[in-house]
Amino acid sequence: MGRKKQKKKNLPKGLPETFVERLSGIVGTSQCQQVLKTFIDRPTTFRVNTLKATKAEVMEALADRGFKTKNVSWYGFAFILQPNKTKRELTELDLYTSGKIYIQSLASMVPPLAIGAQPGEQILDLTAAPGSKTSQIAAAMRRQGELVANELNKVRFFRLKANMDTLGVSDEAEGWNFIMRMEDGSALCRQYSEYFDRILVDAPCSGEARFIEGVPKTYGYWNEKKIKRLAFRQHKLLLAAWSALKPGGVLVYSTCTMAPEENEARIDKLVERLGSEVAVEKIDMPGLKTYPPLTSWKGREYSKEVKQTLRVLPTEEIEGFFVARLRKNV
Repeated sequence: MGRKKQKKKNLPKGLPETFVERLSGIVGTSQCQQVLKTFIDRPTTFRVNTLKATKAEVMEALADRGFKTKNVSWYGFAFILQPNKTKRELTELDLYTSGKIYIQSLASMVPPLAIGAQPGEQILDLTAAPGSKTSQIAAAMRRQGELVANELNKVRFFRLKANMDTLGVSDEAEGWNFIMRMEDGSALCRQYSEYFDRILVDAPCSGEARFIEGVPKTYGYWNEKKIKRLAFRQHKLLLAAWSALKPGGVLVYSTCTMAPEENEARIDKLVERLGSEVAVEKIDMPGLKTYPPLTSWKGREYSKEVKQTLRVLPTEEIEGFFVARLRKNV
């Protein structure tokens, strides 16, 4: 009888209790209840792939087929699919199969915008699969310059390769050097000492922003020990990436988690270690709903530089995200 009760008690009925307790301290008690309502299956969102199509071409083709979309105020190439059509119907279109559009969460479009890629630069996407951000960066570069996309996991690497082929990132072009690597991030960075103009570190994280209440597989793995393990790995990746960044270059660090240990604490630790060599730059994205980054957590006060980082406020259309833009002072 006792074992049956214990089994019933362990059945997941909602978000982890410890996570909910932590969330109040992260987003603030005043908006915690509203944020808790956003852990849902969000609508399908997508981006026009300007390597293969124009925005006008895509909008005309969608309208001809009866698809309704909603504009995204802070990014002109992003759209929200309206309920009159399904995600499956969208993926059956030639627009999708030929790589003219790419299904991508809105929040994951923020880091490539924050990095500010320009044609002719040398850029590294250190943890690239499945290639959402890689392809967005390539589009901003207009296939001019050098882009290195790295992914250690073999299965994810080949998924990345397939996506880059479909989206036209792998296409040859004069002045374009696209390189794919399957290596440990730290080892790769040692081969590129102070080489890149810009680096994206979209770090492996605890994925809290992607929890869906009532769907245990999205959060069943979660615990605070895992956060600590990931934080150590993230710090190692950040330091490695920093060594591969040119003086004057820009590094963008991002996660899809709410945990301060994986977000503000990582930037605070980098600033503590490198001092004035790191400048945390403000990310200005008019129209994007944000909330203030934390200035302290569990008794630790963070550097004032951390105030310049960005936290995307979760809504029913966009997941939470953390983004920091770092400049390497000469």
